[in-house]
Amino acid sequence: MTSDDIYRTTDNGEPFRFNENVARVFPDMLKRSIPGYAASIEAIGSLAGRYIQARSNCYDLGCSLGAATLAMRQGTQQAGCRIIAVDTSAAMVARCKDVIAADEPHSDDAATVDVVQQDIRETEIDSASMVVLNYTLQFLPEADRDDVMRKICAGMKPGGLLVLSEKVVDENAAMEKLLVDLHYEHKRRNHYSALEISRKRAALENVLIPETVARHRTRLSEAGFSHTAVWLRYFNFVSIIAIK
Repeated sequence: MTSDDIYRTTDNGEPFRFNENVARVFPDMLKRSIPGYAASIEAIGSLAGRYIQARSNCYDLGCSLGAATLAMRQGTQQAGCRIIAVDTSAAMVARCKDVIAADEPHSDDAATVDVVQQDIRETEIDSASMVVLNYTLQFLPEADRDDVMRKICAGMKPGGLLVLSEKVVDENAAMEKLLVDLHYEHKRRNHYSALEISRKRAALENVLIPETVARHRTRLSEAGFSHTAVWLRYFNFVSIIAIK
């Protein structure tokens, strides 16, 4: 695993982008930056075993290097399934294709996987039994998020499952400060320097726009999902499940 040293050696003032430099170190960046990330991927596999339906489509929207795609593929034994992994970054898509190609299917019925370079706002959702947005929605303009969620729900089968993971902001300013401080402490324990933390925070400003948990759950309900719940939280990182 290549170590994430991007903000140790670079300070060009540019906004954060999912380019080749980020793709190269992405597994290490996730491991050290997002508390609970590994647990969320493991649980996506378990959820896949429960909710993916035979002869249905599954979507990993904002797939990056395909961790959630592999978790779904390895977690289900339903026949005739297809997973569509979508990302707008050419660098991520290229590396994701290599990761998927190296995966050994666990059976002859293993889901087929298509990796597509596309803006998820343009992705057609059809006959879906499971959709994952793992830290993806937060990078879309707020004005587009309601439409994206409505489109996803409309394209899902009854009983289908959505997994939505996001960095969130707390309604209470004092609690928000505490959660941010705890997150930065987590990053320092994972050997990011104060300078690296500061540079990345500046790069993400106006690129990653977090919302409250309440806003996410309201959006999901308004989009047409019948049941929603927070199933994982670690500091200001949250994963929500929603069932159509």
